[in-house]
Amino acid sequence: MAAAKIKKGDKVVVLSGKDKGKTGEVTRAMPKDGKVVVSGINIATRHKKPSQVNPQGGLERTEAPLHVSKVALADPKSGKATRVRFETRDGKKVRVAVKSGEVING
Repeated sequence: MAAAKIKKGDKVVVLSGKDKGKTGEVTRAMPKDGKVVVSGINIATRHKKPSQVNPQGGLERTEAPLHVSKVALADPKSGKATRVRFETRDGKKVRVAVKSGEVING
């Protein structure tokens, strides 16, 4: 299995769909499913009936997972979308932004 290019806590840019161009932070990564949950992006609305726990009922908004191919890491220098390369620096394998050559934390 390849190393994860996008991890929890990374800043990402949405490449396609209704939220195209928006940026957010990855709150959850699901590498087995190939999906990520990004804060404030891909909001799903559910209509909830009143219950004993929630007597009011109403709308419940949650962040739905996005496929990892629909997001790209945000470049640490410019904030634009970039691909990720793996390099060995000082004997450690690190993620590097292809556009700027900056090392990505994590």
